[in-house]
Amino acid sequence: MTSRVIPVDPFDLVIFGGTGDLARRKILPGLFHRFCAGQMPPSARIIGAARTDLDHDGYRGIVAEAIEEFGGNLGGKAQKLKDFLDTVFYVTIDAQGEDGWPELQEFCKQKDRIEAFYFSVSPSLFGDLAERLHHWGMAGPETRIVVEKPFGRDLATAKHLNATLAAHFSEDQIYRIDHYLGKETVQNLMAVRFGNMLFEPLWNSQYVDHIQITVAETVGVGGRGEYYDKAGAMRDMVQNHLMQLLCLIAMEPPARFAPDAVRDEKLKVIRALDPVLPHHITRGQYEAEQGAEKQHPSYREAVGDPRSKTESFIALKCHISNWRWAGTPFYMRTGKRMSARSSEISVVFKETPHSIFGADAGRHRNVLSIRLQPNEGITLGVTIKEPGPGGMRLIDVPLDMTFAEALGDDSEHVDAYERLIMDVIRGNQTLFMRGDEVEAAWAWTDPIIEGWESRGEVPKPYPSGTDGTTDSHELMRRDGRKWREVSP
Repeated sequence: MTSRVIPVDPFDLVIFGGTGDLARRKILPGLFHRFCAGQMPPSARIIGAARTDLDHDGYRGIVAEAIEEFGGNLGGKAQKLKDFLDTVFYVTIDAQGEDGWPELQEFCKQKDRIEAFYFSVSPSLFGDLAERLHHWGMAGPETRIVVEKPFGRDLATAKHLNATLAAHFSEDQIYRIDHYLGKETVQNLMAVRFGNMLFEPLWNSQYVDHIQITVAETVGVGGRGEYYDKAGAMRDMVQNHLMQLLCLIAMEPPARFAPDAVRDEKLKVIRALDPVLPHHITRGQYEAEQGAEKQHPSYREAVGDPRSKTESFIALKCHISNWRWAGTPFYMRTGKRMSARSSEISVVFKETPHSIFGADAGRHRNVLSIRLQPNEGITLGVTIKEPGPGGMRLIDVPLDMTFAEALGDDSEHVDAYERLIMDVIRGNQTLFMRGDEVEAAWAWTDPIIEGWESRGEVPKPYPSGTDGTTDSHELMRRDGRKWREVSP
């Protein structure tokens, strides 16, 4: 099954940080895929902007290398790549000075097109870029800017960042990108919830026992040690990625599938979150892998601080105080150096109120599992009779909708960045965070961080290749529950 591609209007996309890692790994290969799919009009232009001194051909060489390395199989696409490179240009620019801005202004003189500026740079440069775009007359009413996380490191810095951007751009021009929201399964979550009468009547505390959200990584902090040790799993993952997944799972049906309608309902969820109690949080740091210390050092070795108190793993239990979810716990966990790479949301339904099959039938629950990565798909666990003679023996089997199998191997796989960048060009903010949403998330997160800092708590070690701290399993056992297995 091949999806129908609708071309977007002509546009210029300026990528500040156009020679950086994100541009090379995600943005440029994603744009090339959209070009090959016929979604980019021939007149579209990609303009890289960075401090590196390059001409157009020099940058095109970097773009070609990035696409060859990160763009997947290029078999039979040599001419497509050549045509795509004809749309690529470059400006050497100083984000904090004046060099290069007259040249960029000259590029952006064409007014018959959408103008988008991707801030693929450190957040410390967001204000400088916004001010200079305004100063050089490139911040018109139709201009769009894309900003990468982190959106601050606490409520105060998030408010300052929002105010800085708001001084030059209106909220409907600002696209705060979270690539998790561009994943096919995340959007299918909304389709499953609001497009099927089967689930929505059961989507509440009367029928749902609890919900688990897990984002597990097998990698360590790698070359991000300096940044990560100032952020930790709470700031790097929970405050944004996991919070967004929580909102989509828990929100009320919006009146319509429109940007502000969806984001209004997400904001209500964040504001309804209860403060998290100290004994409902556990944090950890991964240890060196036994027998492979040089290849896989411990967290503290990786960040170069033997006394670091920053968590590489966190698990917490939280509650949403509203009519739909009162009494239903939400468990979230995320960490590095875990047993498998997996992102999953599990909606665990309650047991039947009475079993007609007797005690020997065992305990059975339906579980709706939404897998974000790898092998995107949705599975619903159903209880049936085990085949064969010997009485009524019950087993749980999955109704599995793995997208690659259900939609066919020729179904188009679109990376999250591809989808989100095209949404920017279309002017669709549904999958982007609004300023008040970001601030509300920090308002909930800050007291949690301040709490463990004031108590002087130190993350507990956990072995690499496991599913986190023993305390995280105890967190579930106290409630008579257990984490679902982390599986690839």
